[in-house]
Amino acid sequence: MDSKQRTAKSRSNAKKSAKHNLRAVAQAIPAGAIVLGLMFLPGCKKDVTPPVVVTVQAEHPEQGPIAEQINADAVLAPVAQAAIAPKISAPVKKFYVERGQKVHAGELLATLENADLVAAAMDNKGSLEAAQATYATTTKAQVPEDTQKAESDLAQAKANLDLNKSIVNSRKQLFAEGAIPGRDLDTAEAALVQAQAAYDAAAKHLESQRSVSREAALKAAQGQLTSAEGRFKGAQAQVDFSEIRSPIDGVVTDRPLFAGETAAAGAPLITVMDTSVLLAKTHIAASLAQQMKVGDTAAVHVPGAAEPVPAKVSMISPALDPGSTTIEVWLKIDNHAGKLKAGAPVKITIQGRSVAQAWKVPDSAIVTAEDGTKSVMVVGSDGAAHRKPVTLGIGDGTDVQVLSGVAPGDLVITGGAYALDEGTKVRVGPAAGGGGSD
Repeated sequence: MDSKQRTAKSRSNAKKSAKHNLRAVAQAIPAGAIVLGLMFLPGCKKDVTPPVVVTVQAEHPEQGPIAEQINADAVLAPVAQAAIAPKISAPVKKFYVERGQKVHAGELLATLENADLVAAAMDNKGSLEAAQATYATTTKAQVPEDTQKAESDLAQAKANLDLNKSIVNSRKQLFAEGAIPGRDLDTAEAALVQAQAAYDAAAKHLESQRSVSREAALKAAQGQLTSAEGRFKGAQAQVDFSEIRSPIDGVVTDRPLFAGETAAAGAPLITVMDTSVLLAKTHIAASLAQQMKVGDTAAVHVPGAAEPVPAKVSMISPALDPGSTTIEVWLKIDNHAGKLKAGAPVKITIQGRSVAQAWKVPDSAIVTAEDGTKSVMVVGSDGAAHRKPVTLGIGDGTDVQVLSGVAPGDLVITGGAYALDEGTKVRVGPAAGGGGSD
């Protein structure tokens, strides 16, 4: 054989040897090992994992009455408060009340040093009494006497005028008869002219006395009296300012100074609050306040109190707060027992609109999307959760009215609805630690 034939025969023998070896190896490997190896080959399919079933709580929509509940934070304030500040600066002479003491309107609370003010008031009182005496003299003696004298002067002048007129008439007749010279007639006529002038002057003086002088004298006397009264009242007011009295019924809540310390004009010396009725003051969105009215029932939840305190809406501001664009609302609370304290922060609940027969679901069933849309998850006939958009009405803090989107027969998921994807398999069961899953 040549070299080429030997090479071809050698290759044929090698192939036969390889096939024999592979057959021997295959016979030696167990069948289970072969199957296991096939599982790891690329492209082999894995076992299908069973779907996860989420346990949720669900119930059908309920029909019944529902009343809107408006919740907000508020602060209690007294129905009346007076931070009493003196109008003068002076040392405190004496306090008559302590903190926590009940007082009445007009009650004397404290006095300031006022000896100088009392003396000034006495001086002005003397000036007033003198002015009163002058006024009495002017109106009852001086003016009537002046008028009477003017009337007497006029009567005298008239009598003298009449006498001179008769003399002139007599002398005219005698002069005509030639019994007297003309000089005597001229003398009588001159005397008549003087008497007429005296009469006119007396009449004018009486008229002036009646219409001008009397009125001026009375006004002058009245002016002096009024001025004296004003000075006395001013001095007496200074004395009154040294006496601190309560303008309202209430309780003394603050008294920062002690007797002997100087009270500054305009600085609060004593604070009195009427806490028999308190006001819970809050701010509410304009859209909610539009639905409220004075007299609506409400409740005030006081920290530490077992039961809410009943209240009524007493004031709804007619204008929006420009800073917050909300409306201020006041609730009136009876506090004659004195259990509530002014200044305490509280939570309030105001009852708004109500619907007698409404379809409602628990608040926990409502799912709010990022864009603000509302929906619920319902359990479908296929045992999966399905989303349904809903239109809501009023809520009472526990349930919410559903206007559209669900039917009475729908099984609405009330617990575990959040984070559920559309089509998630669910089963209805009791809550376990806030909801669970298999």
